Amino acid sequence: MINTNEILNKYDLRLTKTLGQNFLTDANIIRKIIDAGELSEEDLIIEVGPGIGALTVSLAEKAGKVIAIEIDKKLIPALKETTALFKNIDLIHADALKVDMAQLIRGWHGRVKVISNLPYYVTTPIVMMFLEGDYPIERMVLMVQKEVAQRMVARPKTKDYSALSVGVQAAGIPQIMFNVSPNCFIPKPEVDSTVVRIILTDEYRKKISDYEIFHECVKAAFSQRRKTLINSMGSSLSLNIDKQTIKDILKELNLKEQTRGEELSVDQFISLSNLVTERIN
Repeated sequence: MINTNEILNKYDLRLTKTLGQNFLTDANIIRKIIDAGELSEEDLIIEVGPGIGALTVSLAEKAGKVIAIEIDKKLIPALKETTALFKNIDLIHADALKVDMAQLIRGWHGRVKVISNLPYYVTTPIVMMFLEGDYPIERMVLMVQKEVAQRMVARPKTKDYSALSVGVQAAGIPQIMFNVSPNCFIPKPEVDSTVVRIILTDEYRKKISDYEIFHECVKAAFSQRRKTLINSMGSSLSLNIDKQTIKDILKELNLKEQTRGEELSVDQFISLSNLVTERIN
């Protein structure tokens, strides 16, 4: 196990709060993350935010290849040291949101998995980038803020149900695996953490006529949570659809005009977005 304090002192590293840098130091938690990944040599792992490599080296021991993407150039020398013994780790100094993921994955014929202790400030954009992209990902095992994990698995008509809930559940099956104490990190985060696993499936994806319009419908529906779908979607500049058309669609779906986004299941959002796609086209 990497001695985090020793590495931080050796390279005189000052952690950047804006980058959400909290390094995992608990070997048992790392083992549980590896177990949730069910790794083999057939697996290509994408890790976003490897920090100084504690999880990275454990992934490399089990997987065929690990691509570790780190935005902070100050960490790269330390990462190179801690991962030096592994020939199956590719270190990339870049912003994960700007990397050509399809290019990184191209040519790999086994499974692709995303396993990361994600920087909490950018969790949702990174998760949705992977889920909305047409990548051959089998699963994601992610350390996220506890409240974010609860939103991922939330059901309709609950306070945690959100655009993230629908986006994640439309792409796969999320499951909360275990919670992680702040004491397992250096420095200790001010929030509780949770590891969530998402097994990706095309069950819903193949029912969606237009993925972009689907996500625009979901975003619009939750943009003003207390408003009805008629008002929230009718005022969406991205959808550019009038309120009467939305009323007609709701009627076709046997939904009341007072229906709000938080009341719809993933299936209902798909039916709604497919009808919107028909009208727009």
